[in-house]
Amino acid sequence: MRTLNLTSQRQAVYDVVRESNDHPTAADVMNRLMERGYNLAYGTVYNSLRYLTDKELIRELKLGEAASRYDGRMDDHQHVICQVCGRVDEVMSEVPLEWTKEVMAETGYDIAHAHVVFGGVCPECQSKRIR
Repeated sequence: MRTLNLTSQRQAVYDVVRESNDHPTAADVMNRLMERGYNLAYGTVYNSLRYLTDKELIRELKLGEAASRYDGRMDDHQHVICQVCGRVDEVMSEVPLEWTKEVMAETGYDIAHAHVVFGGVCPECQSKRIR
């Protein structure tokens, strides 16, 4: 059993990430905390995000952008990112077992888990192109 030390600041950060559907950056979390009346230092927010990630309460997503994003969903799922606006959505399709077997055969790794990030253009950005 892991020991948790959820201070009021960490709990506030955790709540923001868990309640977000858009995979917020640390700056997004900071802004949402301010909207809720919290006045936390950036260091506190970053340290809280690191703590929550280390305790596996949230997931840090490094999607090739400058800033990490955070996901409150810990179930097994993938992500798709819009290459125009940066929107990130969840993909609930499982990684095919055949892919995992091929990667293991190619690399010799014993694969424990997979996280696939798809890139494309979201429906909103597609509709803007048509106009």
